[in-house]
Amino acid sequence: MPYVSTSHFHALVALQQAGVDPSTVKIVNLRLPEVAAAWERGNIDATYIWDPVLSKAKQNGRVLITSGQVAKESGKATFDGLVVSRKFAQDNAAFLNGLVKVLANTDAQYRDHKAAWIANSKEVKAVAQESGAAAADVPASLAFYAFPSASEQASTTWLGGGQQSGAAKSLAATAQFLKQHGTIQNVLADYSTGVDPRFVQQAAK
Repeated sequence: MPYVSTSHFHALVALQQAGVDPSTVKIVNLRLPEVAAAWERGNIDATYIWDPVLSKAKQNGRVLITSGQVAKESGKATFDGLVVSRKFAQDNAAFLNGLVKVLANTDAQYRDHKAAWIANSKEVKAVAQESGAAAADVPASLAFYAFPSASEQASTTWLGGGQQSGAAKSLAATAQFLKQHGTIQNVLADYSTGVDPRFVQQAAK
């Protein structure tokens, strides 16, 4: 897996959750193309990776655990977040409200009509173009991801609840991980200062 990636972070969490000391496992730092090549050659026994390499590995491998399961069991989630500066948020609140609403509506469209997201659909073709994955592999790959509603994102599970929010707790855990690997020098006492639920709250109305 690539070092100091979300996959690296969750792989260590998964090992710890399974009672396996990560120091007893040989973890190799490889970039995505190198992971794909090593897997194809049989040089590695396992990988914790994302698409498009995940799709290739699944062709002759078996999924043991997903990040969704790791997050549910450990409370340490990895997720894609939309980040803007405080000044941008202050100056462009209407734009951000609209953007988050569009994202929430697209997530809802996928959740409610998964069967329509097939290889030749415009939505799947767009995902394939952006991700570099083959369109035929996208539907199965999307099924591994969670697309919480705006109201779910506004709850304490994700962005709501201040320091007790899932996002703040996950950012704190990630920061500890990054410090251990020398990527950052300091860890903040409270990461909720960087979590803003206002826009998903507005989208949920």
